[in-house]
Amino acid sequence: MANDTQITIVGNLTGDVELRFTPNGAAVANFTIASTPRVFERSSGEWKEGETLFLRASVWREAAENVAETLRKGMRVIAQGNLKSRSYETKEGARRTSMELEVLEIGPSLRFASANVNRNQRSGGQQGGNYGNQQQGGFQQQSQAQPNTDPWTQNAGGNYNWNQQGGNDEEIPF
Repeated sequence: MANDTQITIVGNLTGDVELRFTPNGAAVANFTIASTPRVFERSSGEWKEGETLFLRASVWREAAENVAETLRKGMRVIAQGNLKSRSYETKEGARRTSMELEVLEIGPSLRFASANVNRNQRSGGQQGGNYGNQQQGGFQQQSQAQPNTDPWTQNAGGNYNWNQQGGNDEEIPF
């Protein structure tokens, strides 16, 4: 939505991802991200940690299954999405509001780790250029007769091999 508050958060997962399915079969993954700011104090010459922000997050459909399969407790992640407020009433009748992140994009942080990325085959959906819009079908599938020009594969069209030690001098194709 145009008026949603979009944020990006970097932090660690406080527990393993909880994967559930709605009665209609849609997957939803829920998890909590803990983000603790650190500030260097010149006077003491030390790093000081601020108060930790714990943010509940959810992601839907195929991305939910990918998140549950990939991410584990303690992993450092980068998540981007829409900040939502949810109001509820406690058992005692008190009115409360919590902030939650509706995740649009998420992945492991590569600041202190490395990762191997495997692109999943898209299932269902309509054909034709709906890049990044999961609700409308996603990527258009290539036919088997076309050469593979996907930079995420091990040898994309014979020109790139991103898994080689030391990389290569080719320009990134996107």
